[in-house]
Amino acid sequence: MNDIPGPAFLDGLTEQIDNPRNLLPHEWRRRLRSLSGQTKFKIKFYGKLHESYKELIVGTDFAPSLVFAVDPSTGEEILLFDGCKHGYNAMFCDTFSEDQIQNRPVETFYVDKDGRDVFEIVISTYNGNNDELSDEAGEDGLIELINGSKIELEKAMRDCFDTFQLFATNENGRTIAIVEEELA
Repeated sequence: MNDIPGPAFLDGLTEQIDNPRNLLPHEWRRRLRSLSGQTKFKIKFYGKLHESYKELIVGTDFAPSLVFAVDPSTGEEILLFDGCKHGYNAMFCDTFSEDQIQNRPVETFYVDKDGRDVFEIVISTYNGNNDELSDEAGEDGLIELINGSKIELEKAMRDCFDTFQLFATNENGRTIAIVEEELA
């Protein structure tokens, strides 16, 4: 286990993984768990499946991907990844039009090659940019994002990860990477 803080938008929605294998010193990895305690989810997304890696969700030519977990019993939706908001590039490098941000319909439900649509979800982020961010914060403790808004340095450090991964395990026990984004 490490003490890397995870994405702020996932506070209260994850649980520790006992003895995670191959955990890197700069990696945060947790299992998704809804507020009601659910650990099995459907995945709903805007994007497309990669042409070569058919089970991997990627953005489109129009905009980055947007991915939610859906609690099958309550319908609660949990934001897992927004390529227009999350990660170093979206926060400090890339700009998106209001059309790109707002017009990404999240209508497609993910189904793996086994025909399964309910999964246990493990989220992994790599945070390698935090030292340079500390130097960018103002005296008020805020840091300015590429879109001109300002947020607390601590939140920026948690949400500006440089890699984001989602792993889904179906009821047969098969685990696949469904999102792998390099964001810096």
